[in-house]
Amino acid sequence: MLTHLHIRNLAIIDEIEIDLHQGLTVLTGETGAGKSILIDALQLAVGGRAGVDVIRHGAERAEVAASFELAAVPAGLRNQLEEQSIEFDAELVLRRVVTREGKSRSYLNGQPVPLQILREVGSQLVEIHGQMEFQTLARAASQRELLDGFGGLEAAAAEVARLHREASAARARRDALEAAAADRDARLDLLRFQHRELEGLALKVGETRALHEERSRLGHREKLAAAARSALDLGYESEVNAHALLSRAASPLRSAANIDAQLEPVAAELQAAAALIAGAAQELNRYLESLEIDPHRQEVVEQRLAAIEAAARKHRVPADELPARAATLQSDLQALERASENLGEQNAQLAAQAVAWRRAANTLTAARKPAAARLGELVSARMQRLGMAGGRFEVTLTPRALEGAQDTTANGLDDIEFRFSANPGQPPMPVGRVASGGELSRLSLAVQVTLAVEATNPGGAGPSRAFGTRTCMVFDEVDAGVGGGVAEIVGRELAAVGARGQALCVTHLPQVAAQGAHHLRVSKLTDGRSTRTQVRPLGTEERVEEVARMLGGVSVTDKAREHAAEMLNPATPTETRPALVGRKPASGGRNRR
Repeated sequence: MLTHLHIRNLAIIDEIEIDLHQGLTVLTGETGAGKSILIDALQLAVGGRAGVDVIRHGAERAEVAASFELAAVPAGLRNQLEEQSIEFDAELVLRRVVTREGKSRSYLNGQPVPLQILREVGSQLVEIHGQMEFQTLARAASQRELLDGFGGLEAAAAEVARLHREASAARARRDALEAAAADRDARLDLLRFQHRELEGLALKVGETRALHEERSRLGHREKLAAAARSALDLGYESEVNAHALLSRAASPLRSAANIDAQLEPVAAELQAAAALIAGAAQELNRYLESLEIDPHRQEVVEQRLAAIEAAARKHRVPADELPARAATLQSDLQALERASENLGEQNAQLAAQAVAWRRAANTLTAARKPAAARLGELVSARMQRLGMAGGRFEVTLTPRALEGAQDTTANGLDDIEFRFSANPGQPPMPVGRVASGGELSRLSLAVQVTLAVEATNPGGAGPSRAFGTRTCMVFDEVDAGVGGGVAEIVGRELAAVGARGQALCVTHLPQVAAQGAHHLRVSKLTDGRSTRTQVRPLGTEERVEEVARMLGGVSVTDKAREHAAEMLNPATPTETRPALVGRKPASGGRNRR
């Protein structure tokens, strides 16, 4: 149940705190006072969209916090909160902040959470219906979702959708294999030729780089040989060379080291240097021998590189990627050679998945049929009470034509359509083709109230719904387009929803306002420089005055007050009735400047 709403710097609201209670709470006030802003604020708190335009002029950020009392926490909600490590007991606070920079921050019990988490949690706590709800009522997707929700079939519908996705993926794989098999022979010939070509090339990993290095060495052989010969002569082989000089320098030091041991390390270093030069000389000799190779080797290297580069151009890959290309060709060749076998396996898998889908879809259809009949009966009965005597509401299920045994759809085997007739003797027509806005508004209300009543009464005659765990039902001017005795019935229907839990209703109708267990008046105040919205809970006499205002227009007469008192307490004669005997005033609602 929604217990508290705190709004700061939203639209024309500077700061408002509202306490809310069980039952039906009505919100009334002049047009433009800000009644719907309160609903917008609640939508924002439970994850609705918001831009910087919602921030009050002159403020840097808007903030809304909604507190909910959790008498019993549904398993799904409990799991979500535990997954996010949200600590909760009997209260859950949803908070949203929107800044001028366009940033939005979301919190659950003071802990930051992603907006999607806030939205998922909020969807289990609040159900909001607007006066334009009939527009979505005419959409096929909305009709299907409403029926499945009414029948508690969301899990069955989700399973059908999942099996459809799996079957679609299997069908795509099968189609790809069939397309490959269509030119299988030509493709096999090409792959075999390309693979034999690369296999014959027998290129090793790193060979291309090594060949380029060898070509560079062969092309500069004389220069390289001269450099190596010069180094060898100076270091080791000439008459005066570094090795001989170092050895000569080390000899007297070794003798002197017998007298002064400090010279021994120096002598050892000179000997080590001479040994290094001797080793280098051996390496240079080997290098010079390697340069004295077959004079035709350069031609062999050039031919090998030309063949590699030609293959790289043909296969459109860098030369060093040719070994990987050969491995890919071999894999593709093996896959294509097994294509007929794979195609058979894929067809068998698709057939099995199609059977599983059809079994789930048939189960869903079988469950939808009684739910559709029950929803039609309940809405039709409620229509009679809403001034559409003789009107009918039907939910039709038309089998969807599927071309093949393996065809599937995301939504099952049924095309679902809401049909409606406002007058006896007229056949029900698709809701989208009904022209009267007033009729659509009342039909929408009948459907909404039916779903709300069934949602909050899972143990009753109707099926339970997944969103039956929502603790607060909100109706924003859903009574538009009705009046007179019908308006009073609308009020009773909304009061019935509130009696099963909690309902909030924005209304302009005194007949509806009189049915509320609690009454909040929304007004707009201005000092000529700024405007703000005020929300006040009304006591007994204030409710009489407010309903009288709604009845009487510009000036409130004593007659209007008597009529208002009678509407608020119809069981007691006016002349003997104290003002709303026994009715407690609504409480909660603090305004801050």
